Amino acid sequence: MKRFAMKATVSVAATLVIAGVASAADIKLPKTVVWTAYNTGTSGYNQAVGIGSVLKNSYGTNLRVIPGKNDVSRLSPLKNKIAQFSATGSDSVYAQEAVYTFGTKKWGPQPIRLVMHNLADGCAVSVATAKDANIKTLADMKGKRVAWVRGAPALNQAMKAMLAHANLTWNDVEKVEVGGYGASVDGLINNDLDAFLGATFSSTMLKVEASPRGLYHPPAPHTDAKGWTRLNKVVPWYAQHRCMQGAGVPKDGYEGVATAYPILISTTDVKGDVVYNMTKAMYDHYNDYKASAPGANGWAWERQKLETVFLPFHEGAVQYYKDTGKWTAKAEANQQKNLKRQGVIIKAWADYTKTASDNDDSFNKGWMKARADALNAAGLEPVFQSW
Repeated sequence: MKRFAMKATVSVAATLVIAGVASAADIKLPKTVVWTAYNTGTSGYNQAVGIGSVLKNSYGTNLRVIPGKNDVSRLSPLKNKIAQFSATGSDSVYAQEAVYTFGTKKWGPQPIRLVMHNLADGCAVSVATAKDANIKTLADMKGKRVAWVRGAPALNQAMKAMLAHANLTWNDVEKVEVGGYGASVDGLINNDLDAFLGATFSSTMLKVEASPRGLYHPPAPHTDAKGWTRLNKVVPWYAQHRCMQGAGVPKDGYEGVATAYPILISTTDVKGDVVYNMTKAMYDHYNDYKASAPGANGWAWERQKLETVFLPFHEGAVQYYKDTGKWTAKAEANQQKNLKRQGVIIKAWADYTKTASDNDDSFNKGWMKARADALNAAGLEPVFQSW
C-alpha cells in the first residue's frame, strides 16, 4: 500500500495513538477506531456496528461507536479529538459553514473532511407521522404537534424544508421541543407529538410502526415544482427520490427526498494513513457488511458522487481515490472549490473574533454579517444569510 506523510496532523487522543496496529493483507488500522453516530437503534449506529464487526473479524480492530442524541453530541468528539470519524448527516455542512448552533462562540467553522457517503434505497429525510394523526399530506401538518430537537439544526432545518414544500413554516405547527432524536421517537409513541423527522430505514421506525399509533410517511410530490423550489431554498442539496425501503413505506414506494445519510466524515486533525486505510477497508469489505443493517448497501461505490459534493474530501481519502483511478479532473476541481470555501469561512471567523462583542446576541448577529460579507467578497454564495 502506498504510504505517505501528512503535514500538520495531530493524533486524536492518547488512547488512540497508532503505536500498535492490527494488520491483515495491505490494510493497517489502529487497534481501536472511534466513530460517532446517532443513538443506538438508528441507521447510522446500526451500520457502524455492522462495519465494526467486519473490522474486528478481519483485522482485530475494535470500532467503538459513541452514540449522540443530537448534532452537537455527534460532532463534539471530533472537535475534541476523541473520535476520528462520524457517521453523520447535514450537520457536517452546518459545522463547516458555522451556522445555527455551530455559529456561536463555543463552535465556529470546523475543518470537516468527507470520506465517503451512503445513498440508500430508503429516504434519509422523511416526516414520520402517527397514523391516528391523520396526516395524509405535508399540508395536513398545519396545527399538528411537531418535534423540534434541541442542538440538532440538521433535523430542524430538514423539517423546515419539508414544511416549506407545503408552504408552511414552524409558525403553522405546534413546535414541541425535545432533547434528542430518541426523545422525538418516544414522544410520538407516547402521544406527546404527531410528527418527527428521521430516516425511513432506521430501526426506530419499526418501533413506531409497531406502536398503537402506527406509522405513516406523507410524500413530497415530485410534480409540485413550486413546492420543491421552496424546499430547496431551505436545503439546496435535497433531491427527488422514490423511497423504497423502511418501516411504513408502501411496497411500490412513495415520492420522497434524497440526501446522503449517513456520510462518513473526519477532520484535518486525523492522520492521512488512518483515513486512507479506513476508506480502503470500507470499499474492500463492502460485500461483507452491505446486508448487516438496513440501508448499508448505500455505501456501494456506484452510489458515490465525488464530483458534486459540498464538503472537501480528506487527503487520505483523496489518495485512495487517486490510487484506484476513481479521482477525476472534475472531482479535483470540485475539491479545490470546496477547500476555498472552507478556507474563506475559517479566515472570516479568525478575523471576526478578534474584535467581536462578548454579548452572545450581538456576537451571533455580527457573525452572520461577517460570514456573508466574506463569502460574497470571494464570489461564493453564502447560502445561509441568517438564523
